[in-house]
Amino acid sequence: MWIALFIAALLAFAALAAWAVRAISVALRSTGSDVDRRLADVVETMDRRLGDLDTKVDRRLESASQTTQKIHERLGEVGNATNQMLERAKDLARLEQALRPPKARGGFGELLLENLLRDRLPPSAYAVQHTFAGGERVDAVVRVGQLIPVDSKFPLDNYHRIVEAENDDERLLHEKAFGRDVKNHIDAISSKYIRPAEGTYDFAFMYIPVEAVYYELACGKTGALLQYAHDKRVFPVSPTTFTAYLQVIVLGMRGMQIEERAHEVMAYVADLQQDFDKFAEDFDLIGTHLGRAQTKFSDADRRLDKLETKLEQATEGYDELEGETVLELPGAAADAA
Repeated sequence: MWIALFIAALLAFAALAAWAVRAISVALRSTGSDVDRRLADVVETMDRRLGDLDTKVDRRLESASQTTQKIHERLGEVGNATNQMLERAKDLARLEQALRPPKARGGFGELLLENLLRDRLPPSAYAVQHTFAGGERVDAVVRVGQLIPVDSKFPLDNYHRIVEAENDDERLLHEKAFGRDVKNHIDAISSKYIRPAEGTYDFAFMYIPVEAVYYELACGKTGALLQYAHDKRVFPVSPTTFTAYLQVIVLGMRGMQIEERAHEVMAYVADLQQDFDKFAEDFDLIGTHLGRAQTKFSDADRRLDKLETKLEQATEGYDELEGETVLELPGAAADAA
């Protein structure tokens, strides 16, 4: 009996197991369908995103290609500009070699000075290579009432040595030599070109064609050169500061022209005042004559009135006399009859 029950239990368990297998199979088929759909959706999404990514990558690559091409073009332009700069550097080196002799450098400075004066002043306001009575010749003069001498021959040799010095000792040595050169040049300008007896002001300009040299003179460690120059009535100027001085000179010249015009206007007004005074005298004289004529006219008018009255009275007396005569005639005729 126990065996029968055991067999029945086994059969029941086998049936339950078969049912479970069928249920699991159905569930697995349903789950597989869902998984397939999910996988299809995922694959579709991935394909779409990969397509968008490919498009963006293509655009980025195209933009990067264009940018790279532009960079190559710019690099080519930079290369050309670099070559041009190298050529200019070679030209400047050749110019520096050409200007190394002091005479050539002085001529170049005079040319720069003349160009600056021509650009800032009218032709009548300056002159180049002005010669004094003693034969000294200054590079330029500016005419502002009197003459302002301008010298452009500045010593630069020791300044170049200062720049090229390899240590402090060499630099200090060349700074002292540069200071001596500048002092000697200031003394020469003060003694040769400041000549009030020949129409100059009591000062002169020392034109320095290089801004760096002017800075070294004004602010460097070469001693109190600027104060020494001012004591000698010599004023160092660079192209920039001299341009500012020339602007002030132009304004002063305009003020002088306005003052001259004002004097001319005042002289003209004085002439007008004299003419007006003469006209006033004539007008007063005419008024006096007119007053006298009016007085005489009034007197004559009064006399005319009196004469008219007398004439009227005389006429009335004559009319009365004539009337009386006419009235007596008939009686006389009757007496005669």
